[in-house]
Amino acid sequence: MADKPSLPLLSDSTVLVIGLGMIGGSLAAALKQRHACHRVLAWDRDRQSLAIALERGIIDSYPDSLELAVDEADILVLAVPILGIGSLLKELVGLEVDWSRKVITDVGSCKQIVLESARNAFGRLPENLVPGHPIAGSERSGVLAANPDLFEAHKVILTPTEQSAEKAINRVTGLWAACGADVLHMDVAHHDEVLAKTSHLPHLLAFSLVDTLAGEKDNQDIFRYAAGGFRDFTRIAASDPTMWHDVFQANRQAVLEALDAFREGLDTLYQAVSSGDSQTMRGIFTRARAAREHFTSMLENQAYLKPMTNSQLTYVAQPGGSVRGDIRVPGDKSISHRSIMLGALAQGVTEVDGFLEGEDALATLQAFRDMGVVIEGPHNGRVIIYGVGLYGLKQPAGPLYLGNAGTAMRLMAGLMAAQRFDVELTGDESLSKRPMGRVVDPLRDMGAEIETMPEGRPPLKIHGGRSLKGVSYPMPMASAQVKSCLLLAGLYAEGETSVTEPGVTRDHTERMLSGFGYPVAVEANHAALSGGGSLTATTIDIPADISSAAFFMVAASIAPDSDVLLKHVGINPTRTGVIDILRLMGADITLDNEQTVGGEPVADIRVRSAQLKGIEIPQELVPLAIDEFPVLFVAAACAEGKTLLRGAEELRVKESDRIQSMADGLQALGVDARPLPDGIEILGGDMGGATIDSHGDHRIAMAFAVAALRASDEIIIKDCSNVATSFPNFVELADSVGFRLKVIEKIRRD
Repeated sequence: MADKPSLPLLSDSTVLVIGLGMIGGSLAAALKQRHACHRVLAWDRDRQSLAIALERGIIDSYPDSLELAVDEADILVLAVPILGIGSLLKELVGLEVDWSRKVITDVGSCKQIVLESARNAFGRLPENLVPGHPIAGSERSGVLAANPDLFEAHKVILTPTEQSAEKAINRVTGLWAACGADVLHMDVAHHDEVLAKTSHLPHLLAFSLVDTLAGEKDNQDIFRYAAGGFRDFTRIAASDPTMWHDVFQANRQAVLEALDAFREGLDTLYQAVSSGDSQTMRGIFTRARAAREHFTSMLENQAYLKPMTNSQLTYVAQPGGSVRGDIRVPGDKSISHRSIMLGALAQGVTEVDGFLEGEDALATLQAFRDMGVVIEGPHNGRVIIYGVGLYGLKQPAGPLYLGNAGTAMRLMAGLMAAQRFDVELTGDESLSKRPMGRVVDPLRDMGAEIETMPEGRPPLKIHGGRSLKGVSYPMPMASAQVKSCLLLAGLYAEGETSVTEPGVTRDHTERMLSGFGYPVAVEANHAALSGGGSLTATTIDIPADISSAAFFMVAASIAPDSDVLLKHVGINPTRTGVIDILRLMGADITLDNEQTVGGEPVADIRVRSAQLKGIEIPQELVPLAIDEFPVLFVAAACAEGKTLLRGAEELRVKESDRIQSMADGLQALGVDARPLPDGIEILGGDMGGATIDSHGDHRIAMAFAVAALRASDEIIIKDCSNVATSFPNFVELADSVGFRLKVIEKIRRD
């Protein structure tokens, strides 16, 4: 454990901890060990606890009376049982001390009772009061359980009132930050409601379960043969009974509401077990497992729960090397998204193999679980979806969080526009900056009611119960996501919905709809369907993603003495722009073992080293390679002569401005790269080393990892965490065929 530096706000402060239980003792010990403040005092009715704390170096001293202790203190921390807060505050008010220079906080797990007690004692809410609650603890109690590292990397929730002075809030924030905690803010009512569900209810259940089983006649065998899961869950039943009695009393209403909700869920499970309803049981178990894994990453992106620390991944790519070997890259992300969506809306059970277990596709999967769809997996790329039909989705309990998945948000906007319930689509910081007007505007023309942030940005608040009407929509620019969004909305619309594109884009949605038995008319750049049909469950084999394979195609083309075989790659003709462009540049690419699997053409792709030449990229190929351009720019930088791209303005509104981001990075490597409003001009030449900012864009990060194969010095690529959104095992596969990548993980403190 690394000590944190003392904060200026505390360096001259004396902190008084009133109540030397486990929490109070741990706070005193943490402040003392870290030299976080001038002095640590304590007061407790139990003089023996004070003596032990002094002897063990947990505190600096304890005055002879509470009045003397308060008089010497600058910050008071009330660490007494929650039902004792009221009498303690009344006692404090009666002391003859100057309150104007003191700050008061507490550690109680219920905050409404703290405010009521403060009003009763002071006649108002004092401006120097900042209630707080550390989300840390142990089943042990008393000063002997004090742990100076208890709060390290744990959350502390502050619930300042409207009257709380900013200076007081800052001092209490500094107090907990000095102990290694992540400090968050929340309003009082929400705090008590949330903690009733996440802390108070589990303790109540643990107490009840152990008490019930202890009363059974065979209780000795029950406890003798209990497995690890029982011990883990019931550990908290060893907590201080008096403290938890007080908590349940203080937060009675919120606890009862949480218990009512739990009883409803338990009744549902009881009925499912009683009747042998395996689908309901499977749904509860799979949703619970997935939710526990998913919610942690989701909550890190909520404003009021964003931690003060997070992990930053940096790639260090050593120069040179060859690329050789046979590999299979992860499943196609676009098809993975669509398999979940259509499988959920189909009648029957859909089985999916090759599902991409990246964060984007998993976000889509979780969103449909949140709407009541039973989904098993993924297990090694296999997913089983128990469809609910076009009208079987249920209103989610809260917003549908889609992480960084722009595809998911745009396609789901079409599906959600016709549901009978309101829903909010939200995402991470990057997705929240990306414009959604291209799908929102035509959906509104169909009759949808959607609210957005300024400039059409997420979150999207979609109002349910609206009747949609089919439209004939000429798209201003080629976009598979917009086309798919409108076709999916058209499933629910009255009449025909048709989309005409100015150029060819990927047709996964049309192919998959047909695979699910829904008729779609496709002719050239025109696709149409009529509402009122149904989807029938099917089997889907997702091919390897050509966008992921593109990094290795370029790598093998530019690195000397390279020969790589990419297995079972999807070669949908609306996605093969990268192959066509590389071949025009002189790449040595051959396709073997071509076949059609589940309606999608696939092949093994062999790529060998070749001297590339610069070209002017044909306009008709631009929409067919829109996601692959970052790594194609690397190919252009290694080619002889000039490469020119125009008509690709869509690249400026991806996860980053990919035109500017790539131009900046290539220029840092010494390449002559000139960004244009709708493209880029690149003059091939030698590349050196540099530190590159990927701007959190997974394709930018991987593209510069490929560039290192031809660089003369190492390339350091910052902000690579989002590679997991599309290619979770990129580094492992890259190293297996000859890349020289090192990953450095750093903890960033904001």
